[in-house]
Amino acid sequence: MFSKDNKLERFKDAETIIGASIKVKGNFQGQGNIIIEGALEGSLKTASDVFIGNQSKIVANIESKGAVINGEVRGNIKTKGYLIIGGTARIFGDIQYGEISIDKGASVNGQLIMLSEEHKRNEKVNEKVKEETESSSEK
Repeated sequence: MFSKDNKLERFKDAETIIGASIKVKGNFQGQGNIIIEGALEGSLKTASDVFIGNQSKIVANIESKGAVINGEVRGNIKTKGYLIIGGTARIFGDIQYGEISIDKGASVNGQLIMLSEEHKRNEKVNEKVKEETESSSEK
């Protein structure tokens, strides 16, 4: 979805936007890109990418294809693709990633765990099986 920069314009087609003045509690699960400029408490899972703005305060586990983190996250992060941690990011939790970039000034208090190629392949197979099972049960 995006290259090695943390530009918001990469998220023009965002499916969900939580604005700076919004505080939300709940568990989010979706397929599209998500932008969070406000506060979120719960969990966040998407098949696409997540952008966390520099004033955001997140208390949630995050799972996505890729992510740009510029704000505060208290929870574990798992990105199968590219993770960008901006210079204003404050992360308190473990991070699993495919590829990573950490800007000067960022703070990470947790373990960094690189996902192996085998793990990434297994995830894709598991997703395919889940999709096939869901589509056959809908018939």
